[in-house]
Amino acid sequence: MADAPKILESPDDVLSTLTSDGKRRWVYPVRSPGRFLARRRIFGWALIALFVALPLIPVAGKPALLLDVVAREFTFFGFTLYATDTLLFMVFTLSAAVAVFLFTALFGRVWCGWACPQTVYLEFVFRPIETFFEGKPSVRRRRDEGPATMERVVRKGGKWAVFVLLAVALAHTFVAYFVGWERLAVWMQGDPGDQVMFFGIMAVTSALILFDFGFFREQMCTIVCPYARFQSVLQDRDSLIVSYDPLRGEPRGRRSRAQRAEENSGAEIALGDCIDCAACVRTCPTGIDIRDGLQMECVACTQCIDACDAIMDGIGKPRGLIRYASENEIERKPTRFVRPRTVIYAVVFVVLVASFTALVMQRTPIDVNIGRAGNTPFAILPGGDVSNRLRFRVQNRTGEASTYRIETLEPPGVEVKLVGRQTLAVEPGETGRVEAWIVAPPTVFQDGKTQVRFRVEDDHGGAQESSFTLLGPQS
Repeated sequence: MADAPKILESPDDVLSTLTSDGKRRWVYPVRSPGRFLARRRIFGWALIALFVALPLIPVAGKPALLLDVVAREFTFFGFTLYATDTLLFMVFTLSAAVAVFLFTALFGRVWCGWACPQTVYLEFVFRPIETFFEGKPSVRRRRDEGPATMERVVRKGGKWAVFVLLAVALAHTFVAYFVGWERLAVWMQGDPGDQVMFFGIMAVTSALILFDFGFFREQMCTIVCPYARFQSVLQDRDSLIVSYDPLRGEPRGRRSRAQRAEENSGAEIALGDCIDCAACVRTCPTGIDIRDGLQMECVACTQCIDACDAIMDGIGKPRGLIRYASENEIERKPTRFVRPRTVIYAVVFVVLVASFTALVMQRTPIDVNIGRAGNTPFAILPGGDVSNRLRFRVQNRTGEASTYRIETLEPPGVEVKLVGRQTLAVEPGETGRVEAWIVAPPTVFQDGKTQVRFRVEDDHGGAQESSFTLLGPQS
């Protein structure tokens, strides 16, 4: 069997989008039609439709996804998390991180090639528009390397005009995730002088999107994104990746007429299946040569698989010279789907999801926080009773306005007297604050303390119980 090619034989290959002197090497990937591209296109446009629709689809009176950072409310399909849900946030974040670990260990960088917004929008929106205005990659490269002409200016001007419109539209959709389309529409129709911050955010967001998809492009994946650098930790030799099979393809080389005749007659020749056509290199959106082995810049977009399959069909060879496979499979070693790494990730993920579910089930529609108000720990009233001044903060986690009553459950004889009101009214998602005098007989105190259990009840039947320690005279 032929030996695998030496990885990165030239120092110029260390960064696929940079030359040896650090200058930008522009990439002009050729679109390679095939089964994977067709599937990715359907999946990508479905994700784009979902991205646009999520801030518009109402669920329980709110957008399906709303990340209101200013109000510290985060809504996911009708379920709202607040700033007080710290533990839920932590468990959710850990669950997402472990899910990434598990998915990457099993399927490599399939997220990057199939679902990452950077890949989806660049490959299925911006590059097709660029091709429409400037032509196929070879023509575009020739124009870019040639002198500036009026045709070139007009073509690029049309392309960038559409890019600007797209960037502005995407920026509005992106910002809608954080403020909602209803509020966004009000800002858009208002006086620009009254919405300087809004227009500033839109300008900056649009500029960043335009810079990314119009200029920076694959460098976002190869230079900025940290996910690629986690591969060595998250993946192993059993992870499913886009791979070139050197045992089948090497030694690579084009066939002479005589060699083609020998091969067609059934004779073996001293060449592998790779004819060194470089179709896989020309189609790669990050400019790498997949035949050099697993590389940080590979985003698993499968374009090289479609390109190579077309070549194999053309020369009468079986598909799969480049395919989804693990490193062990490529080396003809057994591949294990279930292994210690994936088992540990799966177990931790299940535990975290179960914990998150349990926390959600235990979550109440009322969140109560009790603290002391004022500098005096307690006061002795003329009749001998002891009073503590407390501050109640009640968060309404329901979808409708509620009025709350506060009462004591134990010990007997303790009363609650709200300052300036009888009840507390709180709007949905808001936090109401009220101070109260807690009056208790001196007999309930032991060593200057007593534990009081409060009940906060709304007018819809919801209730939350909380305990607090009152201070009093030493017995």
